[in-house]
Amino acid sequence: MKRGIVFIGMLLLLGRAGFAQQNAQYSQYMFNGIYINPAYAGYKEVLNIHGYYRTQWTGIEGAPRSFSVAADGIANDGNVGLGVQVASDKQGAQSTQSIYASYAYRLRMNEEGTARLSFGISAGAVQLGIDGSMLHTLDPEFESPVGVQRTIVPDARAGIYYADERFYAGFSVDNLVSPYIGKSRFVYIPQPKQHFFLTAGMLLPLSEDIHLKPSFLLKDDLAGPTSLDLNAFLLFRDKIWLGGSYRTGVRLYEKGHLESTLRKGSAAVAAIEVFPVTGLRIGYAYDFTLGGLQSYSGGSHEVSIGFSLSGAGPNGSRQVSCPKYF
Repeated sequence: MKRGIVFIGMLLLLGRAGFAQQNAQYSQYMFNGIYINPAYAGYKEVLNIHGYYRTQWTGIEGAPRSFSVAADGIANDGNVGLGVQVASDKQGAQSTQSIYASYAYRLRMNEEGTARLSFGISAGAVQLGIDGSMLHTLDPEFESPVGVQRTIVPDARAGIYYADERFYAGFSVDNLVSPYIGKSRFVYIPQPKQHFFLTAGMLLPLSEDIHLKPSFLLKDDLAGPTSLDLNAFLLFRDKIWLGGSYRTGVRLYEKGHLESTLRKGSAAVAAIEVFPVTGLRIGYAYDFTLGGLQSYSGGSHEVSIGFSLSGAGPNGSRQVSCPKYF
């Protein structure tokens, strides 16, 4: 791989051919669902601030680098969730910056309010860019863009989310607006694609101090291969989450435009999240690259940090109706 030519060239060609332009990938989304579903806003019922930084496929020039910060909380006695998220993602010559504000209406599904069905929407803006000076090609007939091209487009997301004390499930879709705006403004900027997310999980008590949380995430964009994450984490004494994931491609339905010999990319993830003090959580995930990139990549690293500021009720009690494990 000469200076990442193959990797960067593939990104550009995928964008020009109209294939799926994948969103930033996370390995710790199961600890803060707002990254994939606006209906998650307000789930923890406290002011929750969370950020992460991810370096993917270390050792490969031009590999993705992602950063995001999100904050959410509740209003109207917990019946409304509000949130904001700022993100930046860079893949070779391509860059994306975005900001979204989220609103979720949270329906009580039981008298205690420990079960909620939420409907959420996010609105914001996305800046898409590409730096022609970073592109290299072996094809003499291919003309790279000159300088830096950028465009800003509005966008929206929507989702539905249910959670009670032992179970959660959600469905969401992003890039509702941006794929349909500014298509011809710049030739070389890949258009975003809509992504659909289906996720569910549960909490199983194994003993008084140990809980098991299995979950899955199914991600599809109707164009590229469907992705499936299978996750399993153990919680020890409400202080340490320890576990991992297996990510692979699956064929749920026929996509005639995909080659039948297309390899399914896979990865294994090991992750830990600790609570050193009340309200503070620190996480780390390492992705083991499997398949064709295994010989070139040193894996992926993702660090996260979160802080929850608990409110107090009239008697000094926390304004959280039940523990928030999801």
